[in-house]
Amino acid sequence: MADSNLAAILTTAVAEEIEGAARLRRELHADADGPGAEYGTAARVAAALGASDAPVVAGTGRLCRIGPATGPCVAVRAELDALPVTEQTGVPWASHTGFMHACGHDVHLAALTAVGRAIRGVAARTALPAALLAALQPREEVIPSGARDIVDSEIFKDHEPRAVVGVHLQHELPAGTAGLAAGTVNASHDDFEITVAGVGGHAAYPHSSADPVLALCQAVVTLQQVVSRPTNPLHSAVVSVTTLQAGHAANVIPETAAARGTVRTLHEDDRAAMHAMVEDIVEHTCRAYGCQGVVRLSQGEPVLVNNEAMTAACWPLLREAGFAVDTSFRSCGSDDFSFYGLRAPTLMIFIGAGSEVSLHHPRFLPGDEAIGRVAAAMLAGYLSALDLL
Repeated sequence: MADSNLAAILTTAVAEEIEGAARLRRELHADADGPGAEYGTAARVAAALGASDAPVVAGTGRLCRIGPATGPCVAVRAELDALPVTEQTGVPWASHTGFMHACGHDVHLAALTAVGRAIRGVAARTALPAALLAALQPREEVIPSGARDIVDSEIFKDHEPRAVVGVHLQHELPAGTAGLAAGTVNASHDDFEITVAGVGGHAAYPHSSADPVLALCQAVVTLQQVVSRPTNPLHSAVVSVTTLQAGHAANVIPETAAARGTVRTLHEDDRAAMHAMVEDIVEHTCRAYGCQGVVRLSQGEPVLVNNEAMTAACWPLLREAGFAVDTSFRSCGSDDFSFYGLRAPTLMIFIGAGSEVSLHHPRFLPGDEAIGRVAAAMLAGYLSALDLL
Protein backbone atom coordinates (compact mmCIF):
# COMPACT_ATOMS: atom_id res chain seq x y z
CA MET A 1 0.00 0.00 0.00
CA ALA A 2 1.07 3.59 -0.63
CA ASP A 3 2.91 5.30 2.24
CA SER A 4 0.19 7.06 4.28
CA ASN A 5 2.51 9.83 5.46
CA LEU A 6 3.61 10.64 1.90
CA ALA A 7 -0.02 10.53 0.76
CA ALA A 8 -1.05 13.03 3.44
CA ILE A 9 1.83 15.39 2.63
CA LEU A 10 1.09 15.32 -1.10
CA THR A 11 -2.65 15.73 -0.58
CA THR A 12 -2.08 18.91 1.42
CA ALA A 13 0.42 20.19 -1.14
CA VAL A 14 -1.95 19.57 -4.05
CA ALA A 15 -4.79 21.42 -2.28
CA GLU A 16 -2.55 24.49 -1.99
CA GLU A 17 -2.06 24.53 -5.78
CA ILE A 18 -5.70 24.41 -6.87
CA GLU A 19 -6.37 28.15 -6.85
CA GLY A 20 -3.47 28.82 -9.21
CA ALA A 21 -4.48 25.85 -11.35
CA ALA A 22 -7.95 27.36 -11.78
CA ARG A 23 -6.43 30.54 -13.19
CA LEU A 24 -4.34 28.47 -15.58
CA ARG A 25 -7.40 26.47 -16.63
CA ARG A 26 -9.22 29.62 -17.73
CA GLU A 27 -6.20 30.83 -19.70
CA LEU A 28 -5.94 27.51 -21.50
CA HIS A 29 -9.68 27.43 -22.18
CA ALA A 30 -9.72 30.93 -23.69
CA ASP A 31 -6.73 30.23 -25.94
CA ALA A 32 -7.48 26.65 -27.02
CA ASP A 33 -5.28 24.97 -29.64
CA GLY A 34 -6.42 22.43 -32.21
CA PRO A 35 -4.86 18.97 -32.68
CA GLY A 36 -1.31 19.15 -33.96
CA ALA A 37 -0.98 22.88 -33.21
CA GLU A 38 -0.70 22.78 -29.42
CA TYR A 39 2.58 24.70 -29.20
CA GLY A 40 1.22 27.50 -27.02
CA THR A 41 -0.74 25.24 -24.70
CA ALA A 42 2.24 22.92 -24.18
CA ALA A 43 4.61 25.81 -23.49
CA ARG A 44 2.21 27.41 -21.01
CA VAL A 45 1.67 24.21 -19.04
CA ALA A 46 5.36 23.26 -19.07
CA ALA A 47 6.21 26.71 -17.70
CA ALA A 48 3.61 26.36 -14.96
CA LEU A 49 5.20 23.03 -14.03
CA GLY A 50 8.59 24.73 -13.74
CA ALA A 51 9.82 22.79 -16.77
CA SER A 52 10.00 25.33 -19.60
CA ASP A 53 12.95 23.44 -21.04
CA ALA A 54 11.15 20.08 -21.04
CA PRO A 55 11.88 18.12 -24.20
CA VAL A 56 9.40 18.12 -27.06
CA VAL A 57 7.78 14.82 -28.02
CA ALA A 58 5.29 13.81 -30.73
CA GLY A 59 5.69 17.15 -32.50
CA THR A 60 3.93 19.46 -30.06
CA GLY A 61 3.91 17.52 -26.79
CA ARG A 62 6.20 17.74 -23.78
CA LEU A 63 7.57 15.30 -21.20
CA CYS A 64 8.16 17.03 -17.85
CA ARG A 65 10.04 14.91 -15.30
CA ILE A 66 9.59 15.92 -11.66
CA GLY A 67 11.44 14.29 -8.77
CA PRO A 68 14.37 11.84 -9.05
CA ALA A 69 16.32 12.54 -12.23
CA THR A 70 17.09 8.88 -12.86
CA GLY A 71 15.38 5.56 -12.34
CA PRO A 72 11.82 4.50 -12.99
CA CYS A 73 8.91 6.91 -13.06
CA VAL A 74 5.13 7.02 -13.01
CA ALA A 75 3.73 8.87 -16.03
CA VAL A 76 0.51 10.86 -15.74
CA ARG A 77 -1.09 11.91 -19.02
CA ALA A 78 -3.07 15.07 -19.81
CA GLU A 79 -4.28 16.04 -23.28
CA LEU A 80 -3.33 19.29 -24.98
CA ASP A 81 -5.77 19.51 -27.87
CA ALA A 82 -9.20 21.08 -28.19
CA LEU A 83 -12.08 20.27 -30.55
CA PRO A 84 -13.24 22.23 -33.63
CA VAL A 85 -16.37 23.35 -31.77
CA THR A 86 -17.81 26.86 -31.58
CA GLU A 87 -18.32 27.53 -27.88
CA GLN A 88 -21.78 28.47 -26.57
CA THR A 89 -21.09 28.85 -22.83
CA GLY A 90 -21.16 32.65 -22.72
CA VAL A 91 -18.47 32.87 -20.04
CA PRO A 92 -15.98 35.78 -20.25
CA TRP A 93 -13.16 33.29 -20.75
CA ALA A 94 -14.79 31.42 -23.63
CA SER A 95 -12.46 30.30 -26.40
CA HIS A 96 -11.79 32.82 -29.16
CA THR A 97 -9.78 30.50 -31.44
CA GLY A 98 -12.45 28.44 -33.17
CA PHE A 99 -11.50 25.45 -31.03
CA MET A 100 -13.00 24.56 -27.66
CA HIS A 101 -11.98 22.44 -24.69
CA ALA A 102 -15.35 20.67 -24.81
CA CYS A 103 -13.92 17.40 -23.53
CA GLY A 104 -12.38 18.60 -20.28
CA HIS A 105 -8.78 18.67 -21.43
CA ASP A 106 -8.29 22.13 -19.93
CA VAL A 107 -9.35 20.73 -16.55
CA HIS A 108 -7.04 17.72 -16.93
CA LEU A 109 -4.07 19.96 -17.76
CA ALA A 110 -4.73 22.30 -14.84
CA ALA A 111 -5.10 19.36 -12.47
CA LEU A 112 -1.85 17.77 -13.63
CA THR A 113 -0.14 21.11 -13.14
CA ALA A 114 -1.37 21.22 -9.53
CA VAL A 115 -0.13 17.67 -8.90
CA GLY A 116 3.20 18.31 -10.62
CA ARG A 117 3.87 21.51 -8.71
CA ALA A 118 2.95 19.82 -5.43
CA ILE A 119 5.28 16.88 -6.10
CA ARG A 120 8.07 19.25 -7.11
CA GLY A 121 7.74 21.11 -3.82
CA VAL A 122 7.69 17.92 -1.75
CA ALA A 123 10.60 16.40 -3.71
CA ALA A 124 12.74 19.39 -2.74
CA ARG A 125 12.66 18.28 0.89
CA THR A 126 11.62 14.61 0.81
CA ALA A 127 12.98 11.66 -1.15
CA LEU A 128 10.30 10.28 -3.45
CA PRO A 129 10.11 6.58 -4.42
CA ALA A 130 9.75 7.49 -8.10
CA ALA A 131 9.56 10.52 -10.32
CA LEU A 132 6.38 11.86 -11.82
CA LEU A 133 6.52 12.18 -15.60
CA ALA A 134 3.93 14.72 -16.69
CA ALA A 135 3.08 13.60 -20.23
CA LEU A 136 1.56 16.58 -22.05
CA GLN A 137 0.07 14.73 -24.99
CA PRO A 138 -1.02 16.20 -28.32
CA ARG A 139 -3.63 14.87 -30.76
CA GLU A 140 -5.88 12.83 -28.51
CA GLU A 141 -8.95 13.70 -30.57
CA VAL A 142 -7.65 12.68 -34.01
CA ILE A 143 -5.81 10.00 -35.94
CA PRO A 144 -2.80 9.70 -36.06
CA SER A 145 -2.66 9.37 -32.30
CA GLY A 146 -0.40 11.53 -30.16
CA ALA A 147 -0.27 8.79 -27.53
CA ARG A 148 1.01 6.27 -30.05
CA ASP A 149 3.77 8.65 -31.11
CA ILE A 150 4.82 9.18 -27.49
CA VAL A 151 4.83 5.44 -26.79
CA ASP A 152 7.02 4.84 -29.85
CA SER A 153 9.51 7.59 -28.93
CA GLU A 154 12.91 6.76 -27.48
CA ILE A 155 12.72 9.66 -25.05
CA PHE A 156 9.62 8.19 -23.41
CA LYS A 157 11.28 4.78 -23.09
CA ASP A 158 14.40 6.39 -21.59
CA HIS A 159 12.36 7.70 -18.67
CA GLU A 160 11.57 4.09 -17.66
CA PRO A 161 7.82 4.45 -17.13
CA ARG A 162 6.64 1.58 -14.94
CA ALA A 163 3.01 2.71 -14.97
CA VAL A 164 0.90 5.29 -16.79
CA VAL A 165 -2.10 7.03 -15.20
CA GLY A 166 -4.89 8.92 -16.94
CA VAL A 167 -7.95 10.71 -15.57
CA HIS A 168 -10.90 11.85 -17.66
CA LEU A 169 -14.07 13.73 -16.86
CA GLN A 170 -17.20 11.70 -17.64
CA HIS A 171 -20.64 13.26 -18.06
CA GLU A 172 -22.44 9.98 -17.36
CA LEU A 173 -21.15 9.91 -13.77
CA PRO A 174 -22.42 12.29 -11.07
CA ALA A 175 -20.11 14.81 -9.45
CA GLY A 176 -18.21 13.24 -6.57
CA THR A 177 -18.10 9.79 -8.18
CA ALA A 178 -14.98 8.12 -9.53
CA GLY A 179 -15.46 5.35 -12.09
CA LEU A 180 -12.68 2.80 -11.77
CA ALA A 181 -13.11 -0.78 -12.94
CA ALA A 182 -10.46 -3.45 -13.37
CA GLY A 183 -9.84 -4.85 -16.84
CA THR A 184 -11.23 -3.42 -20.06
CA VAL A 185 -12.95 -0.06 -19.55
CA ASN A 186 -12.98 1.54 -23.03
CA ALA A 187 -13.56 0.10 -26.46
CA SER A 188 -11.27 -0.19 -29.43
CA HIS A 189 -12.03 2.40 -32.08
CA ASP A 190 -11.78 2.06 -35.85
CA ASP A 191 -13.31 4.31 -38.51
CA PHE A 192 -14.55 3.28 -41.93
CA GLU A 193 -15.40 5.00 -45.20
CA ILE A 194 -17.79 3.41 -47.70
CA THR A 195 -17.79 4.35 -51.38
CA VAL A 196 -20.50 2.98 -53.65
CA ALA A 197 -20.16 3.28 -57.42
CA GLY A 198 -23.24 2.83 -59.60
CA VAL A 199 -24.63 4.12 -62.88
CA GLY A 200 -26.16 7.58 -62.81
CA GLY A 201 -29.11 8.81 -64.80
CA HIS A 202 -32.51 10.49 -64.80
CA ALA A 203 -34.52 9.98 -61.60
CA ALA A 204 -37.66 9.30 -63.67
CA TYR A 205 -36.01 6.29 -65.34
CA PRO A 206 -34.42 4.26 -62.51
CA HIS A 207 -34.43 1.11 -64.66
CA SER A 208 -31.73 2.73 -66.80
CA SER A 209 -29.44 3.24 -63.80
CA ALA A 210 -27.80 1.35 -60.97
CA ASP A 211 -28.72 3.50 -57.98
CA PRO A 212 -25.83 3.84 -55.48
CA VAL A 213 -28.08 5.67 -53.01
CA LEU A 214 -30.43 2.71 -52.67
CA ALA A 215 -27.49 0.30 -52.42
CA LEU A 216 -25.79 2.40 -49.74
CA CYS A 217 -28.97 2.80 -47.69
CA GLN A 218 -29.57 -0.94 -47.70
CA ALA A 219 -25.94 -1.54 -46.69
CA VAL A 220 -26.31 0.92 -43.79
CA VAL A 221 -29.38 -0.90 -42.50
CA THR A 222 -27.74 -4.30 -42.89
CA LEU A 223 -24.62 -3.17 -41.03
CA GLN A 224 -26.63 -3.13 -37.82
CA GLN A 225 -26.53 -6.93 -37.98
CA VAL A 226 -22.78 -6.88 -37.33
CA VAL A 227 -23.64 -6.35 -33.66
CA SER A 228 -27.02 -8.08 -33.43
CA ARG A 229 -26.18 -11.40 -35.10
CA PRO A 230 -22.52 -12.60 -35.42
CA THR A 231 -21.24 -10.80 -32.29
CA ASN A 232 -21.57 -12.56 -28.93
CA PRO A 233 -24.51 -10.85 -27.19
CA LEU A 234 -22.45 -10.76 -23.97
CA HIS A 235 -19.76 -8.71 -25.75
CA SER A 236 -20.42 -4.98 -26.00
CA ALA A 237 -19.93 -3.59 -29.51
CA VAL A 238 -21.11 -0.69 -31.66
CA VAL A 239 -21.34 -0.03 -35.39
CA SER A 240 -22.53 3.51 -36.15
CA VAL A 241 -22.84 5.14 -39.57
CA THR A 242 -22.57 8.87 -38.95
CA THR A 243 -22.36 10.62 -42.34
CA LEU A 244 -24.04 10.11 -45.72
CA GLN A 245 -23.27 11.91 -48.95
CA ALA A 246 -24.81 11.50 -52.40
CA GLY A 247 -26.07 13.60 -55.27
CA HIS A 248 -26.84 17.28 -55.80
CA ALA A 249 -30.17 17.38 -57.64
CA ALA A 250 -33.61 15.93 -56.92
CA ASN A 251 -34.07 14.62 -60.46
CA VAL A 252 -30.63 13.04 -60.95
CA ILE A 253 -29.54 9.59 -59.79
CA PRO A 254 -25.87 10.13 -58.89
CA GLU A 255 -23.00 7.92 -59.97
CA THR A 256 -21.58 7.55 -56.46
CA ALA A 257 -22.65 7.63 -52.83
CA ALA A 258 -20.52 7.60 -49.69
CA ALA A 259 -20.77 7.10 -45.94
CA ARG A 260 -18.54 7.17 -42.90
CA GLY A 261 -18.83 5.53 -39.53
CA THR A 262 -17.15 3.84 -36.60
CA VAL A 263 -16.70 0.35 -35.16
CA ARG A 264 -16.22 -0.15 -31.41
CA THR A 265 -15.73 -3.29 -29.33
CA LEU A 266 -14.80 -4.02 -25.72
CA HIS A 267 -13.23 -7.35 -26.73
CA GLU A 268 -10.08 -7.13 -28.80
CA ASP A 269 -10.64 -10.59 -30.27
CA ASP A 270 -13.92 -9.38 -31.87
CA ARG A 271 -12.22 -6.59 -33.76
CA ALA A 272 -10.95 -8.39 -36.87
CA ALA A 273 -14.21 -10.33 -37.29
CA MET A 274 -16.26 -7.14 -37.16
CA HIS A 275 -14.03 -5.50 -39.76
CA ALA A 276 -14.47 -8.47 -42.08
CA MET A 277 -18.25 -8.41 -41.62
CA VAL A 278 -18.46 -4.70 -42.48
CA GLU A 279 -16.51 -5.29 -45.68
CA ASP A 280 -18.55 -8.37 -46.67
CA ILE A 281 -21.92 -6.72 -46.04
CA VAL A 282 -21.05 -3.62 -48.06
CA GLU A 283 -19.55 -5.57 -50.95
CA HIS A 284 -22.33 -8.12 -51.35
CA THR A 285 -25.27 -5.82 -50.59
CA CYS A 286 -24.11 -3.30 -53.16
CA ARG A 287 -23.48 -6.03 -55.71
CA ALA A 288 -27.10 -7.17 -55.33
CA TYR A 289 -28.14 -3.69 -56.52
CA GLY A 290 -25.76 -3.68 -59.47
CA CYS A 291 -23.24 -1.42 -57.75
CA GLN A 292 -19.72 -1.76 -56.40
CA GLY A 293 -19.15 -1.08 -52.71
CA VAL A 294 -15.69 -0.55 -51.25
CA VAL A 295 -14.74 -0.09 -47.58
CA ARG A 296 -11.61 1.65 -46.35
CA LEU A 297 -10.85 1.02 -42.66
CA SER A 298 -8.66 3.30 -40.53
CA GLN A 299 -7.43 1.53 -37.42
CA GLY A 300 -7.56 3.59 -34.26
CA GLU A 301 -7.04 2.72 -30.61
CA PRO A 302 -6.97 -0.74 -29.07
CA VAL A 303 -9.13 -1.54 -26.04
CA LEU A 304 -8.16 0.29 -22.86
CA VAL A 305 -7.28 -2.05 -19.99
CA ASN A 306 -6.89 -1.08 -16.32
CA ASN A 307 -4.20 -3.00 -14.47
CA GLU A 308 -5.90 -5.06 -11.75
CA ALA A 309 -3.27 -4.49 -9.06
CA MET A 310 -3.22 -0.72 -9.56
CA THR A 311 -7.00 -0.61 -9.65
CA ALA A 312 -7.35 -2.46 -6.35
CA ALA A 313 -4.68 -0.27 -4.73
CA CYS A 314 -6.41 2.90 -5.96
CA TRP A 315 -9.93 2.17 -4.69
CA PRO A 316 -9.20 2.93 -0.99
CA LEU A 317 -7.19 6.02 -1.93
CA LEU A 318 -10.10 7.41 -3.92
CA ARG A 319 -12.50 6.72 -1.06
CA GLU A 320 -10.13 8.46 1.36
CA ALA A 321 -10.17 11.44 -1.00
CA GLY A 322 -13.96 11.61 -0.62
CA PHE A 323 -15.12 9.88 -3.79
CA ALA A 324 -17.93 7.41 -4.17
CA VAL A 325 -16.26 4.69 -6.25
CA ASP A 326 -18.12 2.97 -9.07
CA THR A 327 -16.16 -0.26 -9.63
CA SER A 328 -18.08 -1.34 -12.73
CA PHE A 329 -18.17 1.73 -15.00
CA ARG A 330 -17.22 0.98 -18.61
CA SER A 331 -18.17 2.49 -21.93
CA CYS A 332 -17.83 2.02 -25.68
CA GLY A 333 -16.08 5.36 -25.82
CA SER A 334 -12.43 5.20 -26.77
CA ASP A 335 -9.26 7.01 -25.83
CA ASP A 336 -5.80 6.75 -27.31
CA PHE A 337 -4.56 6.45 -23.72
CA SER A 338 -4.89 2.73 -24.46
CA PHE A 339 -1.66 2.88 -26.50
CA TYR A 340 0.32 3.45 -23.30
CA GLY A 341 -0.65 -0.08 -22.35
CA LEU A 342 1.78 -1.28 -25.02
CA ARG A 343 4.63 0.10 -22.87
CA ALA A 344 3.52 -0.23 -19.23
CA PRO A 345 0.55 -1.09 -16.98
CA THR A 346 -2.18 1.55 -17.25
CA LEU A 347 -4.88 3.03 -15.05
CA MET A 348 -7.72 5.22 -16.33
CA ILE A 349 -10.00 6.86 -13.77
CA PHE A 350 -13.27 8.52 -14.82
CA ILE A 351 -14.45 11.46 -12.73
CA GLY A 352 -18.08 12.55 -12.71
CA ALA A 353 -18.51 15.92 -14.40
CA GLY A 354 -21.93 16.69 -12.96
CA SER A 355 -22.83 18.23 -16.33
CA GLU A 356 -26.25 18.63 -17.92
CA VAL A 357 -24.70 18.22 -21.37
CA SER A 358 -22.35 15.59 -22.73
CA LEU A 359 -18.69 15.72 -23.58
CA HIS A 360 -18.08 17.45 -26.94
CA HIS A 361 -21.17 19.65 -26.52
CA PRO A 362 -20.61 23.40 -27.17
CA ARG A 363 -21.92 24.15 -23.66
CA PHE A 364 -19.82 21.55 -21.82
CA LEU A 365 -18.10 23.56 -19.09
CA PRO A 366 -17.44 21.88 -15.72
CA GLY A 367 -16.92 24.26 -12.82
CA ASP A 368 -13.44 24.96 -11.47
CA GLU A 369 -14.17 22.58 -8.59
CA ALA A 370 -13.62 19.75 -11.09
CA ILE A 371 -9.91 20.63 -11.09
CA GLY A 372 -9.52 19.56 -7.48
CA ARG A 373 -11.38 16.32 -8.09
CA VAL A 374 -9.30 15.41 -11.12
CA ALA A 375 -6.10 16.35 -9.28
CA ALA A 376 -7.08 14.14 -6.33
CA ALA A 377 -7.68 11.24 -8.70
CA MET A 378 -4.35 11.79 -10.45
CA LEU A 379 -2.58 11.78 -7.10
CA ALA A 380 -4.39 8.57 -6.10
CA GLY A 381 -3.28 7.00 -9.37
CA TYR A 382 0.33 8.06 -8.83
CA LEU A 383 0.35 6.67 -5.29
CA SER A 384 -1.24 3.37 -6.33
CA ALA A 385 1.35 2.96 -9.08
CA LEU A 386 4.20 3.24 -6.58
CA ASP A 387 3.30 -0.27 -5.40
CA LEU A 388 4.32 -1.62 -8.82
CA LEU A 389 7.84 -0.27 -8.37
